[in-house]
Amino acid sequence: MIEGSYIQDKRYVIGVIGDIPALLTFWQMFRDQTNDELLKEVGVVAAALPGETVLPGADDSGRVIPTYAGYKKMLENHPEINMVIEATGRPGLVYELRNYLPPAITLVERGAANFFINLLASNQIWVACKLDLLHTQNMLKTIIDQMEQEILFLDEKGRVMGMNQTVLERTGLPKKALMGLPYCDVFTHAPEGECEEWDDPFEKTMRTHAPAEATTSLVDRDGRVQYFRVYTNPVADEDGAINHVVAIRRDITQRRSMENRLQQAEKLASIGELSTYMAHEIRNPLFSISGFANSLMRSKGVDEKAREKLAIILDESRRLDEVLRSLMNFTRPTEAQVAEVDLNEVVTATMDVMRLPCSNQKVEAHVTLDESMARVHANPDLIKQCLINLIKNGLEAMPDGGKLFVTTAMNHDLAMLAVEDTGVGIPLDIRDKIFSPFFSTKDKGAGLGLAQIHKIVGELGGRVDLVSMEGVGTKVTLFLPPILAVEESGESG
Repeated sequence: MIEGSYIQDKRYVIGVIGDIPALLTFWQMFRDQTNDELLKEVGVVAAALPGETVLPGADDSGRVIPTYAGYKKMLENHPEINMVIEATGRPGLVYELRNYLPPAITLVERGAANFFINLLASNQIWVACKLDLLHTQNMLKTIIDQMEQEILFLDEKGRVMGMNQTVLERTGLPKKALMGLPYCDVFTHAPEGECEEWDDPFEKTMRTHAPAEATTSLVDRDGRVQYFRVYTNPVADEDGAINHVVAIRRDITQRRSMENRLQQAEKLASIGELSTYMAHEIRNPLFSISGFANSLMRSKGVDEKAREKLAIILDESRRLDEVLRSLMNFTRPTEAQVAEVDLNEVVTATMDVMRLPCSNQKVEAHVTLDESMARVHANPDLIKQCLINLIKNGLEAMPDGGKLFVTTAMNHDLAMLAVEDTGVGIPLDIRDKIFSPFFSTKDKGAGLGLAQIHKIVGELGGRVDLVSMEGVGTKVTLFLPPILAVEESGESG
């Protein structure tokens, strides 16, 4: 018998009519091609074999499906049947069923049954393909969203059609606010039209149908420069037309910093070789020139005009000697004695000397000292030299007066000494060169001031950080490793 709950759950209660080969074929197709969703609405409750001997009941997931020697017997025993499938394809049997079955029972002929079963198979394949496609799509989206690089999907005019999660996190904007924007507005944060002046890789990709790349930079809110590499890759359709472009922006600030350090190290090595040559080939003749000039100055037969010219020779000789001495000192390792240094004491002593120059230039000097400041391993004279150079640079940046801030503090695990001015700031195009030897924006000097500071602090195991905005000012911070309590206890033990 068929369970009542099984029948109530089904929308179509089916009885199948056919000979043994047709029934076996139909049953195999029905089980193989139908899916779980269809089986929830369709149930086969009986089978009829007209003119055949009754077979044992078929098994359907633990249910026994009874078989009958004729369809009339099947319908008498199963009044719940509302659909009959004729599986033999015999015209006479089909005609007979059309005349016998009541209107409440739907007759499905063999050809129609096969068609719908095959259609179900196609639907099952489509569902499987759809699930596979959704899985692949979700996997790709997850991979793209987890990439550190910012990725934009552009149309043929460079407008944003989509982006990964990294873009949303770094811009802090919702997806709707970015859709349709020119990609330069997102990647360069520049006014509209900036792409026309920039070496735009998107324009090159659309023109050449090939990948392109370019470097851009921007200044963040803290006045720090960030460098980015922008890559554009074309996406062609089956006809080869470029309708979409993938734009990727990668932060290369750290790489640029390492490249600058490497270039500076190579430059210092070259300067070291050059300084040795200059000391021998220039300094010795220079002593002879200055010696003879001094001798002529002491001679009684030299008139005033000649003495003026000799004085110029001596002054220029001394200046050249100072440049050579600075160059030699710069290329040599710092051999000054290192001791425990109180940065607050160094700042106080230095400002006692530099307050007068500040006052003469109408610069307000503000000093903020951290009383809980840790001591550092350094040479006090060299730290004082660094501080004086930074203060002088700040004064030169404020010819019409301003404010100068000197601060000490603990920054995480490093001691910090900062000098900040409200001067003209450093232009973006020369900011990379500011610590390079012999680079200077002044008419006088050898351009070794900031390079020497960078060298001294680096040899002490620290670092120099520069933040500048044009028209706002510049802040240079020296980070020095503090003395650890472990070292003191080890020495005392």
